[in-house]
Amino acid sequence: MPSPYHALQARVAFIIEIDKLKAVLRKNKPITLERYENSAEHSWQVAMLALAMAPHATESINIERVIRLLLVHDIGEIDTGDTIFYAEEGLAERKAAELAAVKRIFGLLPAPQAEQLLDDWLEFDAGQSAEARFAHAMDRMMPILLNLNSQGQSWRENGISRQQVQDKAVSQVAAGCPQAADWLSDALSEAEQQGWLAPR
Repeated sequence: MPSPYHALQARVAFIIEIDKLKAVLRKNKPITLERYENSAEHSWQVAMLALAMAPHATESINIERVIRLLLVHDIGEIDTGDTIFYAEEGLAERKAAELAAVKRIFGLLPAPQAEQLLDDWLEFDAGQSAEARFAHAMDRMMPILLNLNSQGQSWRENGISRQQVQDKAVSQVAAGCPQAADWLSDALSEAEQQGWLAPR
């Protein structure tokens, strides 16, 4: 006879597993700290950014859905680690590895819930819905904001140029939140003048 706590225990196992996201280090540092931020901190902060920036969305969005997408979008990094957004090589392999990771991790949950979270992750990854476009915009915006408030810390450490940020990151912000992209472009001009970005 199955335990009456079987489904509850599965959900607890999932929550304990995703605690490992706190150990995945990213390339930005929190503004007031010398250590690197972790992916769990990023997921929380980018969800809060989306909540704050929702009035600036130009498409009609369901902000609760956006937050769901952002809370799950980096869970695969538990198995794969974080790679800087500007890395060009091995993208297809990284995507395949991350998909395998989220299938494993969401698979700890009871089937209907696991399937829903996987669908959320796939929606974010595809970037086709209004919610996914806005979520991508926030995901790309947050590291720029951290760099603008740390004299370009990760840009300088990783040799990232203004053109790279504009072409790869701000372009995605523009697809989901054009007003924020315009503001970021102005801020990047100032950052470039300050020497916070690598030469072109």
